[in-house]
Amino acid sequence: MNDTWKKLYTVVQDRRVNPQEGSYTCYLFEKGLDKILKKVGEECSETLIAAKNGIQGETVGEISDLLYHLTVLMVEQNIPLEAVMDELDRRSQKIGNLKTFHQSDHES
Repeated sequence: MNDTWKKLYTVVQDRRVNPQEGSYTCYLFEKGLDKILKKVGEECSETLIAAKNGIQGETVGEISDLLYHLTVLMVEQNIPLEAVMDELDRRSQKIGNLKTFHQSDHES
């Protein structure tokens, strides 16, 4: 598991339990799920636009913002980081299933 993401997750968990004045993370928790989801959506859109524009540094920054906000969402929803990492690991071991991928790609 990536130590940086693990550290981030731990800090976000701590902010939820031990709010600190002036903390953006605490602000998100205080505003609640709707605000967190709004930020995830915004960061997702910004990531897409940065990638479309082909500016790698900007895209990296937007992906980082998106991962941060997704981490806040995970903590808000009590989803352990290990659960996501385990799911990614499980999926990485899967071979094939291209037909299902293409079917689901056309449905969205």
